[in-house]
Amino acid sequence: MSLPVMLLLEGLAYAVVFSGLSLVRQEKLSLRLAIETLLITLAVSGGTALSGYPTHPVLFLFGVYLVTMRVRLLVDVGNAFARRGRYPQAEALYGLAARLGPDPVGAIVLDLNRAAMLLQRGKTDEAIAALTGMLEKSKEGHVGPRHEAAVHYNLGAAYRRTGKEAQAIREFNAAVDAWPVSPYARRAEEALDQNRRKRTGPPSG
Repeated sequence: MSLPVMLLLEGLAYAVVFSGLSLVRQEKLSLRLAIETLLITLAVSGGTALSGYPTHPVLFLFGVYLVTMRVRLLVDVGNAFARRGRYPQAEALYGLAARLGPDPVGAIVLDLNRAAMLLQRGKTDEAIAALTGMLEKSKEGHVGPRHEAAVHYNLGAAYRRTGKEAQAIREFNAAVDAWPVSPYARRAEEALDQNRRKRTGPPSG
């Protein structure tokens, strides 16, 4: 098999794998990711065929991943800064990610983590407003259940901080219902258990 054909098949396989992951997560398929992958694959495989320059298949896949996942990678780095309390640097990275043209799922990931950072900074009202806006998108079918669980959990945590326990419990239950196997659902269950222990008191005996 010639190298250009191998690169073409690798690019197509990459697009199929990530589309399959989206289906498993019940997210909308990303047309942008598919188009970007196809354009990069055609450019590299065509350039390799015309120039005869041997493009390494592993480096090719790494390059495709960096380009198509650029928004989510920047969000991950921004999250690392946010966890260390370096909020200006985190916001700068989130802003760069927003300017790099996120696909619909990437935009949801960006909005969710920005809202989580607001919560970390103690800007609870702003976080609630941002998360509530995301729930409106969820009703329109733009947010998959995995991210919906994260939105509900963070909203529940925000309500709990403001002393709105009934609303917090509602959101924690919604997180469990949205995607029961997600880490956010497990955290929501822990928060609900904590609430039940407070109501019933310590075990007797």
